[in-house]
Amino acid sequence: MHRTHNQADWIARAREVLPAAGFGNFDAGVVIARGEGSHVWDENNNEYVDYLIGSGPMLLGHGHPEVMEAVLEQLPKGMTFFANNARGIELAEAIVDAVPSCEQVRFVTSGGEADMYAIRLARAFTRKTKILKFEGGYHGMSAEAQMSLAPARAVNFPSAVPDSAGIPKGVADEMLVAPFNDLEAVANLLAENDDIAAIIAEPLQRIIPAVSGFLQGLRDLCDKHDVLLIFDEIVTGFRLAYGGAQQRYGVTPDICTLGKIIGGGFPLAALGASSEIMAHFDKARVDAEKWLMQLGTLSGNPVAAAAGLKTMEILRRPDQYDRLRGLGQSLMGMQSEALNKVSIDHQICGDPTIFDIFFTSKDVKDYRSAEHLDPQDNAVWNAILREHGIFKSPGKLYPSLALTKDDLQQTKEAFGTAAIALASSKSANA
Repeated sequence: MHRTHNQADWIARAREVLPAAGFGNFDAGVVIARGEGSHVWDENNNEYVDYLIGSGPMLLGHGHPEVMEAVLEQLPKGMTFFANNARGIELAEAIVDAVPSCEQVRFVTSGGEADMYAIRLARAFTRKTKILKFEGGYHGMSAEAQMSLAPARAVNFPSAVPDSAGIPKGVADEMLVAPFNDLEAVANLLAENDDIAAIIAEPLQRIIPAVSGFLQGLRDLCDKHDVLLIFDEIVTGFRLAYGGAQQRYGVTPDICTLGKIIGGGFPLAALGASSEIMAHFDKARVDAEKWLMQLGTLSGNPVAAAAGLKTMEILRRPDQYDRLRGLGQSLMGMQSEALNKVSIDHQICGDPTIFDIFFTSKDVKDYRSAEHLDPQDNAVWNAILREHGIFKSPGKLYPSLALTKDDLQQTKEAFGTAAIALASSKSANA
C-alpha cells in the first residue's frame, strides 16, 4: 500500500492550533483527505470502507452524483441569504409530509441546537421547567444535554451528573434522570413531580433498543400527566424508516428533532411539532412572554436544503430501506459468525441500520448494562479493523446504501481477522 508522510505533517500542524489536535469529534490520529461512495482515504492515501459516514448523514455514500448535481445547480444561485428561500420551504414541506409528529418545522444548523430548542419549546408550551432524560442519552452539547450523558460514577436516580466543566449547578436542579427501558421509574418520577415539562428520549438510545412497550408506555404516561414527549431523531430520522423511528415503532411524540440525513451531508437540522406547539416561534400568535426567540445565520441554508431534498427523494424510491436493512443484517451476521468461531462472548446491539458490539454475555438494556466485560476488547477489535481497512466509530457501525459486494467481502475478512486477533490477545492476557 502506497504511503506518504502527509498525515504526520497534518497532525503536527493540528497540534499547534487545535486543542487535543482535533475537532473534538473523532480520533485525531487520522486526517481524512477525501471520500467517494462507500470509501474514504486518509492523507497517507490509505483506503477504508467507511462505516462512520460522517457520523451518520452520508446514508447514500460520499459524492452521490444526483446529490452533487443538486448542490452544483444551487451554488451559482446563492450559498446563503439569511432569508427564506424556495429550497428550504420545499424541504420543510417534505419533512412535514414524511414525519408523523410534524405539522410545522423550524430549521437550525446542528442537531444539538435542535435539541436545545426542543427543550426550550417544551418549557415555553407547558410553562413548567423540569426535563426528564435517560442516563446515557445523547442530545447534543447544551447544558441540559450534558447531564448524565456518560457519568463516570453511578449515583442514585434521579440525580443528574454534569459531564462537562462550566455548567452551573442550577441546571442539574432542573433535570431528572431515569434508567432507559424502566417504565416504573419514569412513572414514579412523574407521580412525584408536577413541574416536568417534557421527557426527551432517543427512541433508539445510541444503539440500545427500547424494550417492547417502552415507547408507547412513555407516550401514555406523558398523556396522563400533561407532559410533552420529545423524540431526538437526529440519528434515527430517515434512517430506521423514511418517517423515522416514530414511523418504524408506531409511537408519535409531541416534538421531534431531526438532523444528519435531512442535510444530505451539509450542516442542517430541524425541530418539528404540531402547529399549536410551534406557534411559540410566531410572535404574532402568542403573548410576548410566551414567544420563543430563535434565529441562526445559516438556518435553512439553500445548499444544504437542496442536498437534503435530493437525498430524501432518492430514499423514497422503491426498496431502499429493504436494501439498507439487508446490508445491516448481513454485517451483523458476519460479526457474530466471526466471534462465535473463537468463542468470544458478545451482544450485537441496535437496529440493522445502526448497531455495534458489546463484548459481554449480559443483556444490554440501559447505560449501566452497556459495558464491555473488558473495555480493552473493544479497543483491540476496532484497532484491528482499522488496520484492515475498516473505518468506524468505537461504538457504532453505520451501514450505507453505497456499500458493494466487494466492500462486504473485505469487511467479512476483516471481522474474521479481528476476531482471531482478539482471541489471541485475551489468551495472552489470561
